[in-house]
Amino acid sequence: MQIRADALDTALGRGLKRLYVVHGDEPLLAQEAADVIRAAARAAGFGERQVFTVAGAHFDWSAVVGAAQAMSLFAERQFIEIRIPSGKPGKDGSEALQRYVEHLSDDVLTLVTLPGLDGAALKSAWFAALDGAGASVRVEAVPRHALPAWLAQRLARQQQRVAQGEEGQRTLAFFADSIEGNLLAAHQELQKLALLHGPGELRYEQVEAAVLNVARYDVAQLSESVWGGQVARVLRMLDGLRAEGEAAVRVHWLLAEDVRALARVTAALREGRPIGLAMQEARVWGARQRALERVAPLLAEHQVAWLLDAAAIVDGICKGLPHADWPRDPWDALRRWALAMLEAAAPAPRQGRRVRLALSA
Repeated sequence: MQIRADALDTALGRGLKRLYVVHGDEPLLAQEAADVIRAAARAAGFGERQVFTVAGAHFDWSAVVGAAQAMSLFAERQFIEIRIPSGKPGKDGSEALQRYVEHLSDDVLTLVTLPGLDGAALKSAWFAALDGAGASVRVEAVPRHALPAWLAQRLARQQQRVAQGEEGQRTLAFFADSIEGNLLAAHQELQKLALLHGPGELRYEQVEAAVLNVARYDVAQLSESVWGGQVARVLRMLDGLRAEGEAAVRVHWLLAEDVRALARVTAALREGRPIGLAMQEARVWGARQRALERVAPLLAEHQVAWLLDAAAIVDGICKGLPHADWPRDPWDALRRWALAMLEAAAPAPRQGRRVRLALSA
């Protein structure tokens, strides 16, 4: 029997099954689903808890099978948790799990946690046995288009909300763009907002200030410094990020996102759209919007095209693909590319000057 993650509370309220499987690659939602099941088990009197973590090829499955049949020493009911981080119990594990479900009793509640499973695993005999003995909860990542609503829901849980109308939508869109693909980071930022501001309405500036003060704050500041024309600071930050062990690929991704956004904005401007609408369509918000709003009208089409081509070249260099006309070292390539952006963003006459520095480097 399959249960949606968002319907788990309702399903548990109708009564507990003897076995639950939680599987998926979204750590926050998987942890929360498992916590809900653990809480329901405690409330129902499953007081003694045993945890088995399956690691290595020589795991002793007999202890797991025996636990389901053993009488509890300290409580009438026991809770058994089986964690399989690899998602692959192996041949012995497959057989053991099928034997395990044959000996379940009403005095034992079992939780099996797994990562995301492929089609073969979902059709395997061991998973079918687990699913048939109870219920399975498949945890899936929140898609980008659903993130604003997900964030609003989470804010409501802590008695917070964004403003009504366009401002609130802009706030949620900025928040979603900042944490996309990392719900654990989103959870931390939500907790931070609860501590900083308490119940009530959150302004865009409050969310922006809190979300930008995360672990990647220095990398985000690099982007602002590039488009702000702060040459010395950009060079110091690149050296500092390199010394701290930051991945060149990550720095490239951040700057490449800016260049791609600039390409979308400048294309919209050439079609006659106002810059505010162009920024909205390109999903550019906050401090990044203010920086790119200044730069976009300065750039000619061929300059943006060169910066995009350079982004592709530097991406290859960061991933081990050298280019004859560029430095082989990823950080040296990033430095050259950043200098080209700085020159392109400089408020100077357009005739023949822009990106010449990078082309001649």
